[in-house]
Amino acid sequence: MSRNPLIVAADVAEPEGAELLAKRLAGMVAFVKVGLTLFVAAGPAVVERVRAHAPVFLDLKLHDIPHQVRGAARAAAALGPGLLTVHALGGPDMVRAAVEGASAGADHSGFEPPAVLAVTVLSSLAGEGLAAPASLAYEAVSAGAAGVVVSGDDVAVVREALGAKALLVVPGVRPHGHAGNDQVRVLTPGEAMERGADYIVVGRPITGAGDPVAAARAILREVRVE
Repeated sequence: MSRNPLIVAADVAEPEGAELLAKRLAGMVAFVKVGLTLFVAAGPAVVERVRAHAPVFLDLKLHDIPHQVRGAARAAAALGPGLLTVHALGGPDMVRAAVEGASAGADHSGFEPPAVLAVTVLSSLAGEGLAAPASLAYEAVSAGAAGVVVSGDDVAVVREALGAKALLVVPGVRPHGHAGNDQVRVLTPGEAMERGADYIVVGRPITGAGDPVAAARAILREVRVE
């Protein structure tokens, strides 16, 4: 496998903690995820602080009218993230606006445009009556998204619907022996990759470990990257 699949979620409220994590894991991970809590608490400057050590997955899950999302995506892409999320439930026009805005913002600031990923169904949700992840994913990719964020048991069916080219990111992944916490549909790293994931997002099993570097290496060994 040529692609490093590991994304580490810096789910902290302090920019110093996120920057230290990125510095310790530099060169070992594909991306460090900056989520909504950290972004709101620390401000946009935290993206630059983390990006100095590792590529950034800016997980803002933008969801608004297309005009607003276009502007927000433009501003977010100007910070230089490699990945940026929107909500697939916003619809194709909103996803298209995000892709256009992200491209413009990145170009203006001299960065490569981030891959815009559409979040299908949050991994804390489960049960009947939810929108079909495969349908949401297909619509989003057709509107220009590079791929989707998809949970647990939906990975295989979404991969089948989208084919090989779309990026699939699976959050809430837990290595063997770790509880699922607030994630309902949980896979191990190996299971997620076997079902068709390109990237896996791991948070507390790494950030809460006594040795985050060793924890990251163990996960990479499980998916046979190291």
